Order: sequence, then C-alpha cells, then structure tokens
Amino acid sequence: MPFTLATWNINSVRLRADLVARLLREEAPDILCLQECKSPVDKIPASIFAALGYPHMIARGQKGYNGVAILSKLPIEEAGAHDFAGLGHARHIAGVLENGVTIHNFYVPAGGDVPDRERNEKFGQKLDYLADMRDWGKFDAPEKSILVGDLNIAPREDDVWSHKQLLKVVSHTPVEVETLGSVMEAGKWVDITRADIPDGQLYSWWSYRSPNWDAADKGRRLDHVWATPDIAPAAHGSRILRDARGWEKPSDHAPVFASFDL
Repeated sequence: MPFTLATWNINSVRLRADLVARLLREEAPDILCLQECKSPVDKIPASIFAALGYPHMIARGQKGYNGVAILSKLPIEEAGAHDFAGLGHARHIAGVLENGVTIHNFYVPAGGDVPDRERNEKFGQKLDYLADMRDWGKFDAPEKSILVGDLNIAPREDDVWSHKQLLKVVSHTPVEVETLGSVMEAGKWVDITRADIPDGQLYSWWSYRSPNWDAADKGRRLDHVWATPDIAPAAHGSRILRDARGWEKPSDHAPVFASFDL
C-alpha cells in the first residue's frame, strides 16, 4: 500500500483552513499530519477536509494552544495520545493504518527564548519532553512506525542558515541536538528527509520577524519525518514545499513530504 505523507505546523487550523484545503487539492498527500492546530477537536473544520477526500481524522486539541491532528484518505485507527513530561498539553497523537504502520504525530515544545532551564522554565520543559520521548517504552525498538512533526530542533549544521550564529539560540543548541539524538537512537529512527536529501542547506521554517523571508533565507529545519529501520528503505521522494511559506497569510512553517512503498 504505497502512500504519501506530509507534516505541517499550520499555526491555527481554523485560521488557515483554506491553506490546508489548498494543500490537499494541489498536492493530495494520502495523509496530512498537522501541528499547532490551536483548536478543540470539535472545532476543527473536519467537514471541509472530508469533502476534499479526507474523511478520516484523529486529533487531540486545546483551545488556542498546541493541538495535533492526522487527516487521511486511508482508514486510520487511533492508537492513543501520550502526555509527555506531564505537561497536560495536546502534543501527540498516534494512529495505525490498515497495513499495520503506526504514525506518531508530535509537536515538541518550542522552549522559549533563553537556552537555560534555570532561567527559563519552558526550556526545561522542552528537554524533559524529549527525555520522556526517549524513555517511553513504546520507542524501545519500535517496528513499522513513522514519527513526524514539528520537533522544534534543527539538528545538523546544514539544517540552519548559520551554525556558528545559532549555537546559543534555542532550537540549535548542543544540548537540544544531543537530546534529540538520544530520542532517535532509542528507537533506531532513520531521518527520512536527510536519507533522501543528504547534502546541502535545508529548511522548513522561516521567522515571521523577517520582512523578506525568501530573500534573506534565514531558515531552520524544524519539521521532520522519521521511520523505523524495517520500513525506512521503502521511503523516497522527500521534499519541502517551500512555496507554501509564501502563500497568503501563511504559517511560518512549510510542509514536509515523504512517500512510502509498503
């Protein structure tokens, strides 16, 4: 059952329902994982997406904050949602496809502005969240699994516009990169995007603060698609839809795609 999957931090699914609809019409992924939906589940405009051929949705929501959802053309059964680090946030949802593949959709905390857990509670929460992901029993050698989402970390030097200038900036600090690496190692996850696109600068996020984001191109690769080793060889076609960052009233993130021949 081959399928194409996309992940996108939409920064309010209700405010940007038309952008989600545009993506579904123009790109037609079989599965779309959304983060930062900022909506209770019953307020997500699921009927709009169903009318476009996505009748299946599983989600966790909060009013005005966080929130994750999976929209699918394919039947998908909810497989739980875990409250990592006990934050009480809607940041994870999992679903199982009919072929037995489990999809985990994550929205990892951003971590605030100061990379010091003693001075910034949010940074500590981010590290605790990642540590809990690493130590979660279900990530002890998982099989037939895909992990996607806004992980809010750009791990490689070429995942940011300037490695040297961002070493002390939240999302690229050594402690964040190391902790994310421990999550990857715990599950033996394969970074599908970089397996497909191993070389060169690659970004999925550009700040709203930049008046000309496209020309300045000071981006970071915060959004990821991982897979377990048993299905990673079936992945291909990774890409980032940079153009979506330039759509009217856009999210500051661009969708990341990958296809799997399973």
